Amino acid sequence: MSVQIKAIVCMVAGSAVLTANDALVKWLSSGYPVGEILFLRGLFGCAPLAYFIWRGGGLGSLRVRNWRAQLFRAGCMVASTYCIYLGLQVMPMTSVFALIFTQPLMMAAVAGRTLGERVGSAQWIAIAAGFAGVLVMVRPGGATAQVAAFLPLAAAVLASARDLITRHMGATESATSILAVTTTAVTLSGLLSAPSGWVAPGAGDIALLALAGVLMGIAHYLIIEAFRLGEAARVAPFKYTVILWTVTLDAIVWATLPGLWVLVGAALVIGSGLYLVRQAARRPAPAPPRPAP
Repeated sequence: MSVQIKAIVCMVAGSAVLTANDALVKWLSSGYPVGEILFLRGLFGCAPLAYFIWRGGGLGSLRVRNWRAQLFRAGCMVASTYCIYLGLQVMPMTSVFALIFTQPLMMAAVAGRTLGERVGSAQWIAIAAGFAGVLVMVRPGGATAQVAAFLPLAAAVLASARDLITRHMGATESATSILAVTTTAVTLSGLLSAPSGWVAPGAGDIALLALAGVLMGIAHYLIIEAFRLGEAARVAPFKYTVILWTVTLDAIVWATLPGLWVLVGAALVIGSGLYLVRQAARRPAPAPPRPAP
């Protein structure tokens, strides 16, 4: 299996697992504060983290060489996580992720300057069409426009910055160290919300939180590996596979179907992303960064 194919497989698998985690958090958020969920989920997420540390060669895999990049990535992760889960509290999963899908477009738009990846005129047209899809979904000034819609858009901006810095870190930082620093930051950010009032979880919800923690650890490890191994413009658009899972979960669990404008806008965004994938696949792939020990 080539490095690029491995990166794509990691992205598809990681996105599917992360969607399942997000569905669990959405389900739990009706009864618990978001901060409490993130803290408890983070504690349970230590289990997959411990496994990846062992698999990566022990405590030596946690060595951090670039604290500035690690902390910047962790800060982006904390902020984007809160934006996503606050959005999920008041919006259907499909709508939230349709807006978050602008992230690959944002990454493709800045890949030329930040990663040295070529973005031609045809790609710029596709990127513009994708952002037009966002306007169709949000419809500024329309009756359906909500302030909540800007939460997933903010999450997309923050996640783009997170993934771009991940690509830069690939040559010096191990996936295990990146995952450990980020998990710790998100977990501690949840603990800071304790004074605002937490709710004692029941046994069933503790089991769901444990499952969410395991899924979260696995998903982020896979996504980190995808960006360490693959070219951003090639890998990022494969997050669009999430739409299949979000539509299905919204329909089965919450009996919610996406509206016409969401479908039209999402089609523009996804179509643009798929075009970018096709164009990126025609270019010779650059040499992957040398993995950090």
